[in-house]
Amino acid sequence: MIVGFPPGGAADTFARLLGQSRSERLGQPFIIENRPGAAGNIATEAAVNAPADGYSLLLVVANNAVNATLYDKLNFNFIRDIAPVASIARVPGSLDVNPSVPVRTVPELIAYAKANPGKLNMGSSGIGSPQHVNGELFKMMTGVDLVHVPYRGGALAVADLLAGQVQVVFDVLPESIGHIRAGTLRSLAVTTATCSEALPDVPTMSDFVPGFETSAWFGIGAPRNTPAAIIDRLNKEINAALTDPRLEARFAELGAAVLPGSTADFAKLVVDETKKWAKAIKFSGAKAD
Repeated sequence: MIVGFPPGGAADTFARLLGQSRSERLGQPFIIENRPGAAGNIATEAAVNAPADGYSLLLVVANNAVNATLYDKLNFNFIRDIAPVASIARVPGSLDVNPSVPVRTVPELIAYAKANPGKLNMGSSGIGSPQHVNGELFKMMTGVDLVHVPYRGGALAVADLLAGQVQVVFDVLPESIGHIRAGTLRSLAVTTATCSEALPDVPTMSDFVPGFETSAWFGIGAPRNTPAAIIDRLNKEINAALTDPRLEARFAELGAAVLPGSTADFAKLVVDETKKWAKAIKFSGAKAD
């Protein structure tokens, strides 16, 4: 499985958990290949050009839906060139700040950012990542000025948030939940419409910014022209893995919910999310460097 982000982040974590489960079910090794860079586009292009035999797969992430609009020139068309196999998980985002930032609520952050324009750095796992577009949406809806600092992966952004090099990250929950529970990071809100079972005391962003609702999601794709029989087999195996109580429990610990479904279900999710983020990105004017 080709993963477009470095080890230690949410994408890598979900890939390895699923890979371990599938290795046990299928009786063969499942290798994770990390190819970070360009918000997942390097990994996607590698998957597009891989043999269509079911042995080369792509960890599909929300970035893929964003990149279709964010990047003017790509050497592939994601919806055309990657066949949807199965969805894996849906994950809340979390608006996290370093405890040195003198705010404890979203309204306090908005007021502080407006009083200190351009002085708060917002880390992300790269241009077009959920962290980035969530932050752009927040800036658009609240009128604050945060300086975007892209990294090559979420784990790197969180490391600098802990160190105080950046002050804000709209993180995907699996990358920060341990630090939030330990008190080394402060979560001001989750980005989903309802509170997270993993952080029941943290309010939702829509409590303070009406209409703000986003989540990250993960799935599996294959090179186009992969035989339908192979895709169907993979879909069944992945859905079976998602019913394993051990995997469900591990996902829940990370703040994620398993997202089983058919190949058609996953295809619809990808198309719908691509349309959604196309509107937001065009409105904000965000572009890849």
